[in-house]
Amino acid sequence: MTTIGFIYPDHAAEDDYPLAEQLLGDISLPVAHIYGTDLHAVPELLDLGSETRLAEGARLLAKHQPEAVVWACTSGSFVYGWDGARNQADQLAAAAGVPASSTSFAFVHAAKALGVQRVAVAASYPDDVARLFVDFLAAGGVEVLSMSSADIDTAAEVGQLAPEAVVDLAVSHDHPDADAVLVPDTAMRTLGEITAIEEKLGKPVLTANQVTVWEGLRLTGTSRLVRSLGALFRTKG
Repeated sequence: MTTIGFIYPDHAAEDDYPLAEQLLGDISLPVAHIYGTDLHAVPELLDLGSETRLAEGARLLAKHQPEAVVWACTSGSFVYGWDGARNQADQLAAAAGVPASSTSFAFVHAAKALGVQRVAVAASYPDDVARLFVDFLAAGGVEVLSMSSADIDTAAEVGQLAPEAVVDLAVSHDHPDADAVLVPDTAMRTLGEITAIEEKLGKPVLTANQVTVWEGLRLTGTSRLVRSLGALFRTKG
């Protein structure tokens, strides 16, 4: 059985991972939690994604003997910028002793796998944090045509969004010329809503927990086709 470990900040929507495990079949997706201030603000996010905290997450995952590890936090990776996030992932790989990545890179890799070049971003973050995600995507060759920010301060609040609110956030912030809509917060429960979102949009949606799981599979050279997990899991790209 393939085992992919995830380091998840605090508690909000981590139940997306056992749901993914159930849908994927013979894949083990253990989650280790690290803790910091639950605030979508740059200083707190820099602390949350620090080398020390991620090394602790790698230590907690070691008992599962993962074949790859992913830092399951978008804002806690893109806040470092492209080069800083690359260094962050390299440090995590060194601590874990296996290939590693983060949700921010997962979005870029997933977009490329689908041939997506222009996107709309439906962010739950405050505006200043959301704009750093736009910058990160641009560095990865993904053009953002529109960006909305729901200005939600904490991950805990995001995790309390009702399913219909999640669908509305994604659908209402599409752009007519966008190839896909990106929903970047791993604190948001999205796996159960992907089908409804894509049906309403008529185009792919990439959500944080979805691309994070997909990135772990990519790192291990594993591929699974799961219709309910969106266009990303319906391609072998």
